Amino acid sequence: MPIVEDIPESRVRIACLQMRPEWGAVATNVSRSVGLIAAAAAAGATIVVLPELCSTGYVFASRDEAFAVAEELPHGSTAVAWIEAARRHRVIVVAGIAERADNRLYNAALIAGPEGPIGIYRKNHLWGAEALFFEPGNLGFPVFHTAAGRLAVAICYDLWFPETFRMAALQGADLLCVPTNWVPMAAQSDSLPAMANILMMAGAHSNSLFVAAADRVGVERDQAFVGRSLIVDCAGWPAAGPAGADAEEMIVADVNLADARRKRRWNDFNQILRDRRTDLYDEMLGTGLKRGWY
Repeated sequence: MPIVEDIPESRVRIACLQMRPEWGAVATNVSRSVGLIAAAAAAGATIVVLPELCSTGYVFASRDEAFAVAEELPHGSTAVAWIEAARRHRVIVVAGIAERADNRLYNAALIAGPEGPIGIYRKNHLWGAEALFFEPGNLGFPVFHTAAGRLAVAICYDLWFPETFRMAALQGADLLCVPTNWVPMAAQSDSLPAMANILMMAGAHSNSLFVAAADRVGVERDQAFVGRSLIVDCAGWPAAGPAGADAEEMIVADVNLADARRKRRWNDFNQILRDRRTDLYDEMLGTGLKRGWY
């Protein structure tokens, strides 16, 4: 008879807010995002994910330009607005922002909840010209323990690296929240799903991990973005979305985060994380972290 692990229920409603930031219009973008957080809360959301760099826009022409709109976390005006929105609406907010730390810039995400700031994630894998302005993340793959569940964060290009999903799962995350600004991939056919959606589904399936990605839409300084925000369950199947390619949109999914651990056991013989051949490769991918939690 299959073994069912005794894991408490953790039912949450996740909302991903696909929006169209206006480049450099920080006050406008933040006001818009706060309104969208309120709308998600009114729809019953527990966890709210916004896009990458949604307060500033994405396409910087110079490091000076990026530095001018970056903020210290968690004390900058944008962070304060999101923290207050999380408190007021009793939700967890994960939102992308340009972070200034002394003379270093990071493509970051702020995590805030009903009790205030929870943490910061810094994008580990930089895409394209980001490398001219931002430092690679130096915080690893932290997992944030919240009343709603155990959350990890990734940003956009991080999803192209299977280690992102694996390190989140090994450290006990149930949900990977992904602020993102996906751009079209070379040779991408309109008849196929977005590559990012395929990677999300594969990473969720291979690690028994819920994944919620909020993308942006629109064209900014000649750079197009693909939309297609998506929430996938811990088996890798879409739970909400993908959203459309052009319009602002909120997608919502009701999930039980406990399933991320309970359903890692696929049958009487196989559990996706415990079946790894750690006699052949390092259990924690050479990070020096302690034994995984799975």
